Amino acid sequence: MATVTAIPTDGLTKAQRRRAALAEVDNAAFSWYHVKIAGVGFFTDAYDIFAINMCSAMIGIIYSKGGTITANQDLGLKVATPVGTLIGQLLFGWLADVVGRKKMYGVELMLIIVATFGQAIAGHGPGVNMYGVLITWRFIMGVGIGGDYPLSAIITSEFATTRYRGRMMNAVFAMQGFGNLAAAITALVVTVAFKDSILKYSDHHTVDHMWRIIIGLGIVPATIALYFRLTIPETPRYTMDIERDLDQAERDADFVKTGKFERIEDRVVERVDVPKASRRDFIRHYSKMSNFKVLFGCAWSWFALDIAFYGLGLNSSIILTAIGFGSSHSKDPNRKVYDTLYNQAVGNIIISVAGLIPGYWASFIFIDSWGRKPIQLMGFILLTIIFIIMGFGYDAILGNSKGAFVFLYCLANFFQNFGPNTTTFIIPGEVFPTRYRSTSHGISAASGKLGAIVAQVGFARLKDIHGPGKFIKHILELFALFMLTGIFSTLLVPETKGKTLEELNGEEEVEDNYAAHEKAVERDSSSNSGRHPIDDDRKL
Repeated sequence: MATVTAIPTDGLTKAQRRRAALAEVDNAAFSWYHVKIAGVGFFTDAYDIFAINMCSAMIGIIYSKGGTITANQDLGLKVATPVGTLIGQLLFGWLADVVGRKKMYGVELMLIIVATFGQAIAGHGPGVNMYGVLITWRFIMGVGIGGDYPLSAIITSEFATTRYRGRMMNAVFAMQGFGNLAAAITALVVTVAFKDSILKYSDHHTVDHMWRIIIGLGIVPATIALYFRLTIPETPRYTMDIERDLDQAERDADFVKTGKFERIEDRVVERVDVPKASRRDFIRHYSKMSNFKVLFGCAWSWFALDIAFYGLGLNSSIILTAIGFGSSHSKDPNRKVYDTLYNQAVGNIIISVAGLIPGYWASFIFIDSWGRKPIQLMGFILLTIIFIIMGFGYDAILGNSKGAFVFLYCLANFFQNFGPNTTTFIIPGEVFPTRYRSTSHGISAASGKLGAIVAQVGFARLKDIHGPGKFIKHILELFALFMLTGIFSTLLVPETKGKTLEELNGEEEVEDNYAAHEKAVERDSSSNSGRHPIDDDRKL
């Protein structure tokens, strides 16, 4: 490793050296380095999650009786990933606080790569069902995707300059929009490429090649990002506040300016006096209403948002078919298969370009000037109104103009991303103390995925009550109700614009009163037994 110049430390106390090192990060210029490394992962996550939206119909053509995927089969394919994601967010969120951000970063991509490859070459036989195999692989992939949420958010947040932290985290998350678009474009290109074969063969065996290609291509961006994730340095805040290694943290902080870092070997570690993570300290921290309400506000806001976001996102092809947008009227069964697959891909491209991507980048423009909380409030308010119009006016709108319904659908996607879908990712990466930041982000994100699971199961079970697609309007009305609850949960979270991470969670104040804090932990938790997996000296 190249040698870098350390931060001058002559005459400074350890607390002053800590703040000087963090100031190096907080006052740095905007950098695309971590945005690119973390962003490619989120591009992959979105591609892998939403590719199944197009591929489930293809899989049904080949492996379901009658050539149509059943509701339970479709539900299994779509809900397996969110279930895995929920587990991955909790597991990797906790491990990133226990083991370290760097040590876990890249492990989640390995899981995604292996599971994606497993899906692409999956087979079936007398002893194994194809849907069972795919659901298993998609669950494993979901665990990896879940790990990416807290890891990418926290690493970007802890390396980000205070002035542009919102934009840097937003840019990472915005890659989801391009991943969603890439999945739809890939589906369109593959469908057109196999057009002649689809029209020629009545058994549609070439469709089996199509969905494997679409899903398998998700390996490419993940592989590109893997090397950079494995070689990224530990965040200065983790080294400083959890490993409590002052000298190494000062070297790591230089990375934001030079792009180079060194690992100091064979030395006596100079420890920083900062609160140590423990089960007792965790309970004490979140026993305070001022801290618990922030965690609850982040978790519920994400839960409410994902009810609608995944309810729409994973079922966009079903909704487009239900409203008759781009439906095939051909009597030729081969032509009908081609038209259905083509129209689904085109419809998803329209939704991505018209709503998803512009929403992400509108947030990017305003996130550090307006602030996170105003954008989240605006989004929940407008989404409540939009879903009320779409739900209660469903029949009237479709009776007059299907295009108007698609416009409202795109508008909902726009204000999800220029609104709570972006901010629910950013705020949990800022408001919690370093020693519990990743765990708390994982809890918030997992709450969101619980919402996604509820939405997917509910959508599958409710949409066909009283006939195919007849209950969709009432589902949209339920989405409006959850958006309304998001307005109130947003009021529980603080505004984070323009504040350092330490200002937001009071870590500087605790550092100045370190001895008093440790005594308070012992006193307030005297009735609790057991310890956190991290011992007091952080021996890993």
